Amino acid sequence: MEPVQLKQLIVDALDELKAVNTVTLDVTGLTDIMDHMVIASGTSSRHVKSLAGNVCTQAKKQGVFPLGVEGEQSGDWVLVDLGDIVVHIMLPATRDFYDLERLWENPVQNV
Repeated sequence: MEPVQLKQLIVDALDELKAVNTVTLDVTGLTDIMDHMVIASGTSSRHVKSLAGNVCTQAKKQGVFPLGVEGEQSGDWVLVDLGDIVVHIMLPATRDFYDLERLWENPVQNV
């Protein structure tokens, strides 16, 4: 599956379960680990876990299997690694604290 199609599948899976404030970032050229990052919030730990589960389920239906899933136990922040795309689903307080959007949108420039 092409990265653009996978990114849309992820966004649709998050929207299906009413994720809050879903953002996609193109981090190509900033890291060799991934090309895109999807960040979303859930309203509770249970919601965060459900969102991550739906992303995994929908990806698997298309033959894309997660390389790893971290944080399912606590549910404050679940990371789903789908290779070229990494999905971060967090509680709002966790998302505000780590502020990944600001970190990845405005990387420090080497002088």
